[in-house]
Amino acid sequence: MASSLNNRVSLAGYFFRTVKRHVMIAVAPLRLQLWRLSSRAPSALVAAPTDLRAVDPYVAQELVQGRLFLAGKILETGGVSPFLLDPPSSAFEERLHAFGWLRHVRASRSEEAGNRARLHVAEWMSLHGRTIRGTAWSPELSAQRLTSWLSHSPVILQKADANFYRRFLRCIGLHVGYLGLIAKYVPDGEVRLKVRIALAMASISMPNSASKIARQGRKLDQEMERQILPDGGHVSRNPRVMLELLLDLLPLRQSYINLGHDVPAGLVPAIDRMFPAIRFFRHQDGDLALFNGTTATLANELASVLRYDETSGRPSRSLPDISYHRLAVGDTIVIVDTGKPASIELSRSAHCGCLSFELSSGRYRFIVNSGFPQYASAAFKRVSRTTAAHSTVTIADRSSARISHSRFLGPVIVSGISETEVDRRIDEKRADILTASHDGYGSLGYVHQRELELNEAGTKIRGRDWIRIDEKRQPEPAEAVCRFHVHPLIELSQEDEETVLMQAPDGTAWAFSAPARQVTIAEDVFMADVSGIRPSLQIEVAFELPATTEIRWLLEQRS
Repeated sequence: MASSLNNRVSLAGYFFRTVKRHVMIAVAPLRLQLWRLSSRAPSALVAAPTDLRAVDPYVAQELVQGRLFLAGKILETGGVSPFLLDPPSSAFEERLHAFGWLRHVRASRSEEAGNRARLHVAEWMSLHGRTIRGTAWSPELSAQRLTSWLSHSPVILQKADANFYRRFLRCIGLHVGYLGLIAKYVPDGEVRLKVRIALAMASISMPNSASKIARQGRKLDQEMERQILPDGGHVSRNPRVMLELLLDLLPLRQSYINLGHDVPAGLVPAIDRMFPAIRFFRHQDGDLALFNGTTATLANELASVLRYDETSGRPSRSLPDISYHRLAVGDTIVIVDTGKPASIELSRSAHCGCLSFELSSGRYRFIVNSGFPQYASAAFKRVSRTTAAHSTVTIADRSSARISHSRFLGPVIVSGISETEVDRRIDEKRADILTASHDGYGSLGYVHQRELELNEAGTKIRGRDWIRIDEKRQPEPAEAVCRFHVHPLIELSQEDEETVLMQAPDGTAWAFSAPARQVTIAEDVFMADVSGIRPSLQIEVAFELPATTEIRWLLEQRS
């Protein structure tokens, strides 16, 4: 009862904060008109921070031919401005307005591509640069566009005439003024921090007083201190967010140094905390574990970030502030989610995957979560967040949390897990044992507890899923399904009713077995592949509640 009341209070508070946020962002353009000084144009640009993200020369080649390739879609412009055409998808539209594609143009060193890019910037300024409204001016896209324009200003301004230069600087000033007004009202988490990063980057990319640069640095410090936790994890609990932030923070740090400005006091410590945390989530194949919105990671982007890592630290056994655990011996790695969203605001991308785990061995991932699809439809994105899309137990075909479908509130988690418990120990045989539980199925009268045990040699993982009956509730009869999503590169074969063999392309093999249980292979989809959604397989063990409340299973490496 108390938990339900607290949840309603939290939801009400979030509702009123959302109303305030919408109002303050909506009136920001009017405030800019009244405060002309807030949007005054800089006199020049003095720096262009480096962009560490991966480049593809093909994108620049297509641009010259009048084709834009973004978010897995192609738009044929036919000589018309892409900003006047219907975008092939919402993801395409967002990436178009963010101007991150300029990095491909800069890398190509093509004069033709540069001319085309400058033309599209001019078109955007004519169509969207005078009035702040619509998708183009969402806080996230505005911050991304400002960062892209600053980083790739040498391409944009090459051979530009004086009139274009003045218009561009005025538009930069408009972005700075707008983002400065809305920074504290944008959604909490990654977006708010990226706004602060963009404003700090702008402060040193333009002629500014030392006091103004220091002020933006302090505001960035405050946001990083709040969002980058002591264990190096981000408050969103999304491993991919840490990579995205490092791709922006590392060039920002270098720009401060190159220009002779004092580096914000919290910038270097935050970066240093993040490096071991991102290594914590790195599997043997070099990709990041798929938790809470993480999607496919380009190997060269992760490598470009990790080459700046001077901490030289091994990944820790746990990240207590964001509640993840890592069991690792030799080339066997098990990563487990044992937490819940930090707040309603920070649950927009959170998944219902508490107690799910991933397993990698050698150069391959074996057990995974389905992952978040970058460019798929909203329906697929919703499915990716369900408990069934994670390697854990579902009860009554429900998720352990409920996600809002309100367009106003956004896709936040509005109910579900209120308590988690975690215990970690090493037994007398040097086995690493993790025990954790959550009450996300409390409304059905159940508590899910999972125990994972990795032996000293790293060759056996013993699992126990126990569905405890809540003594305060009458449990409802229901079917429980324990799922193990398998990476598409792994081949499965049924050895007997209780055993399934998983084999990697290099011959590395693990056998999954559940004594006295029917183990089945079912069709599945993997949503975090670079090429898009692709078919895969999963292992399932079903049991009836409350007649059966415990199943045991074993993962054993085969020679």
